[in-house]
Amino acid sequence: MAVLRRRVDELLAVVALQERELAHSRKIFARSSEAAQIGVWECELADNSLRWTDVVYDIFDLPRGSMPTRETTLALYTPQSRAEMERRRSQAIADRTGFSFDAEIVTARGVQKFMRITAQVECENGVAVRIFGMKQDITAEKRAVDRLRHLAAFDEMTGLPNRSQFQERLVNQGAADAISALLLIDLDGFKQVNDGHGHMVGDACLRETAARLLATCASADLVARIGGDEFAVLMGAGANLEDIAECARAITVAMANPFELAGNSHALGASVGIALAKGIDPADLFANADTALYAAKSAGRGTFRIFKGPPKVEGPSITGRNSAAA
Repeated sequence: MAVLRRRVDELLAVVALQERELAHSRKIFARSSEAAQIGVWECELADNSLRWTDVVYDIFDLPRGSMPTRETTLALYTPQSRAEMERRRSQAIADRTGFSFDAEIVTARGVQKFMRITAQVECENGVAVRIFGMKQDITAEKRAVDRLRHLAAFDEMTGLPNRSQFQERLVNQGAADAISALLLIDLDGFKQVNDGHGHMVGDACLRETAARLLATCASADLVARIGGDEFAVLMGAGANLEDIAECARAITVAMANPFELAGNSHALGASVGIALAKGIDPADLFANADTALYAAKSAGRGTFRIFKGPPKVEGPSITGRNSAAA
């Protein structure tokens, strides 16, 4: 009898140890899931009842332990993500498979989030009975990726498309005859302001320049900062020569207005070089606009010139270097 009791005690001790280890493992899993913002969920297909871990409640900003229905949960998805969720879910159930996709939601507190969903259909006797999987908050990851994409295509200081995006558009639209002209703009007097008043004032001048260009060239296909104090404008195929010249004229007028910054007035200006795109290779188009820009600056600045082909440009003739002058 004593031997049996001792054996039972030993078994109970083993069970207690296993329960403690299991509880510890569950605690580690729960902490890891919360740290990674990964929650586990399942839905019974017979009645669409839901079961979630706490992280899923947190993702949706719902009270832990509440009993949301599938309908109220779907209402938190954006319309596009909701439609995609339903499509993938129906297909997975029909095929007895699973799916994975990234959804956009607006939580119960009105917060925009992005969530990665994985799901797998569970069958019994060949019949789909439930669907289960994981949900992960990927909002920070999505925003970081979007930020990197933005930085790759846009100038951080002015918010305009950068040189990379400009070159891509120039090549693609030029090859498709979707542009009528390229305008290159160089600020007059920027170096003096930047050197004499500091980079903060210089940066403010660049941001103000971007704002004026956007307002002045509202009908343009693209307004970009391509480096330093150089900007570019692509005019669409529908623009005629009069439209193009008027845009250039408006730019010089807008940039001639004083820049009122930090209580000081700064006199700048802009020179504009124009190249017409018809039948011109994108690389030659840029070179032609660059040549015209140099002619505009040589003419006294604050004006524009249109490239007419070698050896002459409308206005003063060009000799010597074939690049924009600072």
